Amino acid sequence: MSLSRVAVKSRIGTWTVEGDDEGLTKIYLPHEKIRSTSQSTRLVSAAARQLDEYFAGKRRNFDIDLHIEGTDFQTRVWTALANIPYGTVQTYAEVATSVGHPRAFRAVGSANSGNPFPVVVACHRVVASTGLGGYAGGLDVKRFLLELEGAL
Repeated sequence: MSLSRVAVKSRIGTWTVEGDDEGLTKIYLPHEKIRSTSQSTRLVSAAARQLDEYFAGKRRNFDIDLHIEGTDFQTRVWTALANIPYGTVQTYAEVATSVGHPRAFRAVGSANSGNPFPVVVACHRVVASTGLGGYAGGLDVKRFLLELEGAL
């Protein structure tokens, strides 16, 4: 199956949703370079529509099939991220504790940075105990997402 891509504009930049007939494979952050968009599958179009609704403040949860590929630890972290409610944050240490590895807060940060589904698997909702922490898309994007949700 070939991948299709759909661009989704937000105030912080253009995101790209990628997938096939079976589900989403990746969401590209605004700073990531994408070769091109292409004719869309039904699932990718639906995912792009949901992302657009999120940016418009009309969606808090996603109903998207994901192709999740990662280590056991990464998938446990990503599952924990998906369970952080809209408009709230958790620290890296809290996520580490929730996946059974309370001292693995740096590993949680690493799993966050490898998250192929930003926004849908809400790694932006994880913050350092002393502030925002990092974000693969940059702190401006993280701040934008958290402000959109009313968490900042």
